[in-house]
Amino acid sequence: MMVTGVENMHTYCFVFALGYLTVCQVTRVYIFDYGQYSADFSGPMMIITQKITSLACEIHDGMFRKNEELTPSQRSLAVRRMPSLLEYLSYTCNFMGILAGPLCSYKDYITFIEGRSYHAAQSGESGKEGIQGERTEPSPNAAVVQKLLICGLSLLFHLTICRRLPVEYNIDVHFQATASWPTRVLYLYVSLLAARPKYYFAWTLADAINNAAGFGFRGYDKNGAARWDLISNLRIQQIEMSTSFKMFLDNWNIQTALWLKRVCYERVSTSPTIQTFILSAIWHGVYPGYYLTFLTGTVMTLAARAVRNNFRHYFLQPPQLKLLYDILTWIVTQIAISYTVVPFVLLSVKPSFMFYSSWYYSLHSLGILVLLLLPVKKTPRGKNTHENAQLSRSKKLDEGENSLGQNSFSTTNSVCSQSQEVASRHSSLKH
Repeated sequence: MMVTGVENMHTYCFVFALGYLTVCQVTRVYIFDYGQYSADFSGPMMIITQKITSLACEIHDGMFRKNEELTPSQRSLAVRRMPSLLEYLSYTCNFMGILAGPLCSYKDYITFIEGRSYHAAQSGESGKEGIQGERTEPSPNAAVVQKLLICGLSLLFHLTICRRLPVEYNIDVHFQATASWPTRVLYLYVSLLAARPKYYFAWTLADAINNAAGFGFRGYDKNGAARWDLISNLRIQQIEMSTSFKMFLDNWNIQTALWLKRVCYERVSTSPTIQTFILSAIWHGVYPGYYLTFLTGTVMTLAARAVRNNFRHYFLQPPQLKLLYDILTWIVTQIAISYTVVPFVLLSVKPSFMFYSSWYYSLHSLGILVLLLLPVKKTPRGKNTHENAQLSRSKKLDEGENSLGQNSFSTTNSVCSQSQEVASRHSSLKH
């Protein structure tokens, strides 16, 4: 960072950090313990890689690029001065997030360390200054206890039910030969559902640790309750009730999705979705199953987007038809997600292809067929629901951009229209 300068800092840091991480992953997988998903040095390395690359991009945006060239989220996160060595090491190696994250922006972390997070969250909520002034600094105790209860339930579920429903049974020869198709589909969904609680446990515990230290406060909701979800990594209810591929991805490993968007999706000029999935696979590791999952996920994401854009508006009214549409899309989404992530769990090439061949590559073929037959509408980049959440706490954005952020996790047409307004203002500034 010090040698290359702000002009090319983000590129060199990205290549070096990701390259070093890949060397570590290769060493762990092919020299030490192939197939063993153990807690080791590569986990913290993955988190530090996210922090190094995101900070480099934020410094590049703040010290090199012109303000009008930045998106609203990039402006709110831009770092305007080079951090000191102490600040840099504190951000990348702080004890709260060194093992499992979650990732946070440099500005959010420094605001917390300097003791300004509570006041910054208050000042970010327009029109409530009088009410906020009467409030004392919120306690994280309730949020921490709630998250620890979720951790306990997730761990209990993982240690009991998950062991009785192994994902590997999907490729059992006897099961494939004797089970009916409805049984195989149901077991695929249930076995992948049982595989998720270990992630719920790890990410919720990491979030609770940060909250216990006082980090993670994001203002108050409309009912006046304190929100401790600034760096939360998942929303379990939305994951399990997802009615689209995008909704699932928006609520799963949230901070990593934000990192992928900020360092890749917003900054590449060609095939951003494909490049983002490839980066995600490289970051996760070198097991072939990761690459099969993310390549399959690329097809599924593009196909789901095409279907949604071409058909969803026909099912919005009346409410009964919308309910039927939601039920059908929930079923299809859960099956597609389970089908996609099987190689991520199986890791190796042979069992992954055994599973897909037992399904005759049906969802791959269906996804490709959808892409060939349906017109794909391009969606504006850099305006997804995660970034809307970040906009809500930025006190430097104007009222329109704040209103975009306060509807943080919705997927409504109003968010799309507000995103287009921001884009048009950005375009007019450039002119």
